[in-house]
Amino acid sequence: MILAADIGNTHIELGCIAQDGTITGPIQLSTDRTETAFEYAAEIRQILDLIGVDGKQMEGSLISSVVPNVTEKVKQAFQILTGREARVLGQNIDSGLKVDMGGITADQIAGDLVAAAVGAVSFYPLPAIIIDIGTATTVTVVNQQGCYIGGSIMPGPGTALKGMLSDTALLPDIDFTAPARVISRDTVDAMKSGIMFGSAGALDGIIDRYTEELASGEKPEASDDGQNRKPVIIATGGMGKIITPFCRHSILVDEHLLLKGLGVIWERNRSSLED
Repeated sequence: MILAADIGNTHIELGCIAQDGTITGPIQLSTDRTETAFEYAAEIRQILDLIGVDGKQMEGSLISSVVPNVTEKVKQAFQILTGREARVLGQNIDSGLKVDMGGITADQIAGDLVAAAVGAVSFYPLPAIIIDIGTATTVTVVNQQGCYIGGSIMPGPGTALKGMLSDTALLPDIDFTAPARVISRDTVDAMKSGIMFGSAGALDGIIDRYTEELASGEKPEASDDGQNRKPVIIATGGMGKIITPFCRHSILVDEHLLLKGLGVIWERNRSSLED
């Protein structure tokens, strides 16, 4: 079993992944840029105690991160807890992900995008459109040959709301629930309509354009059944299950796609990472 973490701008997703891919206690904790390594270690040890896991029994640990100044602290915390050097995705670890982006390698792509893409390649039919809804919303594509070909980045719903509130004097803070009507009759519901249906509509629009671009590009090799498949659409991230029900496309929600990808990457590198 390994200790794995995906460090995002708002939350850290933490899980213990067994060799068969089973994830014990996927838990979120807040990303705190002011905490020290020992404070993170104490907090994570409490979490491990709650789920009945002994950090010293871990074979190792693997981290994906988009917050550099927190990465090193969590890396040190993992080493304190497991007694082994923690490893960070992108630092001389072979993800196995094929990339077709004009000479860019997997090590040059954000760790969360790599882990999610590896999870999609390992557990879903291809091609796949991967949506990760968090502080930023990313929409990326793995083609039918399992090759990562790029994507888009836009503000996440929470970031969009925060930006709107910071520049307006009279608008109230709201929760992320949909109003009964899209054409709303009061300020709070109008804001909910804009954030919820606007976010869903933005995703629908990008998915439509991605699907068109995939279809109009060079024809991919046919799958085993001789057909060129429509892309499967997978959502992950803290708000995936909140926003995607309002999209008009059929979207699968896999909250732990990134941890699954980290587990696959660890197994691929097991011989070199175990020391």
